[in-house]
Amino acid sequence: MAWTDYSTAPEPGTVICHSDEVTGVHALSVTTGKGEFPLLVLRADGIFRAYVNACPHQYLPLNYRGDRLLSADGTMLLCTGHGARFDIHTGAVVSGADCGLDAVPVTVVDGMLRIAS
Repeated sequence: MAWTDYSTAPEPGTVICHSDEVTGVHALSVTTGKGEFPLLVLRADGIFRAYVNACPHQYLPLNYRGDRLLSADGTMLLCTGHGARFDIHTGAVVSGADCGLDAVPVTVVDGMLRIAS
């Protein structure tokens, strides 16, 4: 599923948070007029990335059972519900699921991390 297929998907330009707040992997919700949109944001190798916070195995949030979302070597996102692993740079499945995470385009404008088009 593409991130835009979610009923609560925010419009391009929607503010996520201040870019300085992203110092690891953060699970958060973006509030829009359509409701809450579950999001994971991170900065890896100086590049901001975002994924829908929904494991494609059961669509539970990756942080369903805890906030330890990053592998010890820092290369993978982990599903705390059942242990699936996803590449931090692409969201591609490494193990434990049939498909990868839905990437959400982001950009920084005036220090604010926003949904990109």
